[in-house]
Amino acid sequence: MINAMQQSLKNIRNILIYTFVISLISMAYFIYAYSVHPIPEERETFLTEIGEGFGKAGLALLAFIYFRTFLKLLLGQGKLAQRLLPDYTSPIDSSYVNRLLTWMNRTHIYFGIAAVAIILLHISMMGFSRYSHILFFPALLALVVWQGIFGLFLTLHYTPAELKKFSHLVHAQFITGIAIGAFAFFGHILIDH
Repeated sequence: MINAMQQSLKNIRNILIYTFVISLISMAYFIYAYSVHPIPEERETFLTEIGEGFGKAGLALLAFIYFRTFLKLLLGQGKLAQRLLPDYTSPIDSSYVNRLLTWMNRTHIYFGIAAVAIILLHISMMGFSRYSHILFFPALLALVVWQGIFGLFLTLHYTPAELKKFSHLVHAQFITGIAIGAFAFFGHILIDH
């Protein structure tokens, strides 16, 4: 039991270290880009206004998707929760929360597809080429496409044994989500200064 607890703390620590390192690298690049790269003036056009709306919708969809992950961790359900917190017993025993999680489990793939599509629309409507010299944005584009491709890959029907071989892709989506959050945060601060 103590070894399992130590392993779960190590897993959580590794995620926090990864998040810290990504944030630190992003902050360093932010300072570099702010001092070196010219930041184009924001254009207020009909398409960019719609693009901003898509950006907010994409953020809301990502919040929904990652809220599901948080809820699963809180309830001690799912492979990620079992790996991070193997001996965890949830203090929450609510049929409403479990029903919500069941609904989220059934629908998150559709929200994920919508999130990728909407974020790609946001990127294209905001004028990707105007900001492509700032590395946050090409990296974000690649990570969003990665999320979409591997999210679709994971929806294919595999046996549990086959899925176990590809379980690193699920974790890659979680890790990619952290990078997307950091890059989007610092990238938007940079262009909105």
